Amino acid sequence: MEQASARLTIGAFAAAAGVNVETVRYYQRKGLLSEPDKPNGGIRRYGDPDVARVKFIKSAQRLGFSLDEVAALLALDDGMHCKQAQALAEHKLAGVRAKLADLRRIETVLDGLVRQCARSRGRVSCPIVDALHDSASGQRAKASPVGGPGTGCKNGPARFRSIPLPDVCNSPHKLSMRMGSSGTDTARRK
Repeated sequence: MEQASARLTIGAFAAAAGVNVETVRYYQRKGLLSEPDKPNGGIRRYGDPDVARVKFIKSAQRLGFSLDEVAALLALDDGMHCKQAQALAEHKLAGVRAKLADLRRIETVLDGLVRQCARSRGRVSCPIVDALHDSASGQRAKASPVGGPGTGCKNGPARFRSIPLPDVCNSPHKLSMRMGSSGTDTARRK
């Protein structure tokens, strides 16, 4: 990448682009950003087009594009492939709309459960915990604790492999709970 404006060291380049040096190196390893030649005994230098490219990558990421999708957008950067860029954006938009619909269903369910909990003062059994135990057939589901002793309902917080959302959700999805590598619960949609 020979550029007349290549004047920035990697640290100054990263700062100008609003990222850290490791992000620059990661983008280089992923093929999103080329690594400039290193002159004999010199330091690699970056220019304004490099800063603009990293800012493009970060802008696309803020819109929800993965790095693979960003790479596809960068390949269309000549301005002559508007239809392909539009197709990528339409696909991303459909995914965003599906996630929003799921979040709205989750919000509705959680709002109802919180309201039930507020109305059930003095009850021994928590409506939220009961709802999470209820299966789609209305019967109490068996807990599948993960993590050994002390993780069951009566002995502490349970970690369930699969918790069906209550019927009010009308969603075909289940909220799946699993232990993350750090030992914390992580949720993901099935």
